[in-house]
Amino acid sequence: METIGFIGTGVMGASMVQHLLRGGYDVIVYNRTKEKAMALVEKGAVWANTPQELAEQASVIMTMVGYPHDVEQLYIGDNGILTHAQPGSICIDFTTSTPTLAENLYKQAKEKNIHMLDAPVSGGDIGAREAKLAIMVGGDAEVFERILPLLQLLGTNIVLQGEAGSGQHTKMCNQIAIASNMIGVCEAIAYAKQAGLSPEQVLKSISTGAAGSWSLSNLAPRMMKGDFAPGFYIKHFIKDMKIALEEAERMNLSLPGLAMAKAMYEELAARGKENDGTQALYTTYIQR
Repeated sequence: METIGFIGTGVMGASMVQHLLRGGYDVIVYNRTKEKAMALVEKGAVWANTPQELAEQASVIMTMVGYPHDVEQLYIGDNGILTHAQPGSICIDFTTSTPTLAENLYKQAKEKNIHMLDAPVSGGDIGAREAKLAIMVGGDAEVFERILPLLQLLGTNIVLQGEAGSGQHTKMCNQIAIASNMIGVCEAIAYAKQAGLSPEQVLKSISTGAAGSWSLSNLAPRMMKGDFAPGFYIKHFIKDMKIALEEAERMNLSLPGLAMAKAMYEELAARGKENDGTQALYTTYIQR
């Protein structure tokens, strides 16, 4: 059995670690806020005092952190993972980050005989909790096949998209599709209320037809209850949209729908809602 090191035990990471523990694996954990990892330690995980200590002990290292600069610091900063990981070990970054950074980490890892996969996920807190994440992977096919049984403990839709960076590019496609769809979901619920309909009844009709989407089925009910707790933080969604727009600009591609969604979410963040869930976009329509 592989010894797994997991860095980043937040909203999604904590659920992912629990699935690995249930799968019978030894899991070492590290989180910047130690208290957030203590519930996992009580369930059998082992605490590491530093990422370096974790990297030295694990044969598979998984990371799920907030931003590309966090990923870069973890892997290639002073005393980073790639300095301390065992030769032959496998690193899997679940963070939504930049394709360029993913490619760079892959190259630097390879120089040290360490395998690197970029594997951003989709499905939010629900997908993480139910082990139904979509996992989009970039990297070497033979490494992917070796690690697939571990990934299957975390998700149900696991696809190798291509070489390093491909997982991150695929996640950008995912976020682009969600961004405009979220506007549509909010506007549909706002319209239903304004027309004097029961949004709950409307949802029963439209969620299984052509309008159906994950956001409509899973986040619209939260909107209607006024539940804006984060399954996925607004601040992280803004980060993702920024990456996608920068990549699109580099490819000379215009994405006006994405640009509009990003502007709307930035307005929410300016109102102090950056730590709410993405479904809080609905408050824009409530307050009009």
